[in-house]
Amino acid sequence: MHLAYPAVLSALLFCTGLYGVLARRNAILVLMSVELMLNAVNLNLVAFDVWLSKTAEETLHSGQALTLFTIAIAAAEIGIGLAIVLAVHRNRGTADIDKLRDTAERHGPDDHDPDGHDSDAQDSDAHTAELPGEAQKAEATA
Repeated sequence: MHLAYPAVLSALLFCTGLYGVLARRNAILVLMSVELMLNAVNLNLVAFDVWLSKTAEETLHSGQALTLFTIAIAAAEIGIGLAIVLAVHRNRGTADIDKLRDTAERHGPDDHDPDGHDSDAQDSDAHTAELPGEAQKAEATA
């Protein structure tokens, strides 16, 4: 088999995985796309190892050994990644990456606006403005 076939297939797999990482919103689908990219790299490693072993007198099969290490690292990565995604899903109720980023920005430890005011103070001012006349005066004096 010619080297171009697995190289083109590997490039297609990698591009599909890259599209999945850049376009997907779900964290689990992003992890699956990363796995697809790693498998494209593994295919390239094995294809070039076979191609180089035909031309060299020594057959070390270093590409295949490196592929085994990559598979082990990918298994550890997907295990840790899924554990993190499940923990975040339990706490936040969603695995949508955009929603997680938005909630992290809104509910961060430093909830200050650019003017230096606390958001809690702004919330109490907005709450005070909604109260009727007598309740508003009592709230302002307290």
